[in-house]
Amino acid sequence: MSSQVRGGTRWKRFALVMVPSIAATAAVGVGLAQGALAASFSVSGQDFKVSADKLDGDDLLQYGSVAKGKTADGKGEAQHPVTISGFRHAEITNMCQSLVTPIPGIGAITMQLRTGNKGTPAVAENIYLDVAELDTDAKFTDLDIGVAVADAADKDHPTPPQANTVASGGLFSQRAKKAVLTNVRQKAWATTAGTFTLPNLKLRLLSGDEPCYKDEK
Repeated sequence: MSSQVRGGTRWKRFALVMVPSIAATAAVGVGLAQGALAASFSVSGQDFKVSADKLDGDDLLQYGSVAKGKTADGKGEAQHPVTISGFRHAEITNMCQSLVTPIPGIGAITMQLRTGNKGTPAVAENIYLDVAELDTDAKFTDLDIGVAVADAADKDHPTPPQANTVASGGLFSQRAKKAVLTNVRQKAWATTAGTFTLPNLKLRLLSGDEPCYKDEK
């Protein structure tokens, strides 16, 4: 029996291709919307875009590391330099997360997740972001630069994670009692949180290249 065709798209083939990329995120999203699950976003070794109007975080710990991902041609694995940004507690206003995946015979499909845009921010506890690029306006309170990771991690600042990264206790780092980031635009390889509550969660599959923001030319 041939795959069902609607508007030129073979939906069975589409589903088989997309399931590895989005099924886990969709399942986690339902639980997160109810405040029920820990969270880990890492999609088949691809980087994804995240934007937010504001991230208000407590007890920042930030250091360099390496994330595992795909090579530029998508055929192999590679290690990518990243900045790990960890917060004990963070509130994120108008958050958008997007991943664009090319589908053979169909074209680009964008998975887009939006939350925290109806007056109630998304809330994360012990969150880590494996960041490849970040553009933002930042304000730090009680900033301490040049502390080794092993010394910077204490009862307030999150302990450096081992999952998804190659971490070393002797790495150069910085910490701050509070960090407020506005107009956030970032590319990340992974997001991990102890708990992540996403109010008014909306998960959509969009036809074409529809990321949370466009790269500046």
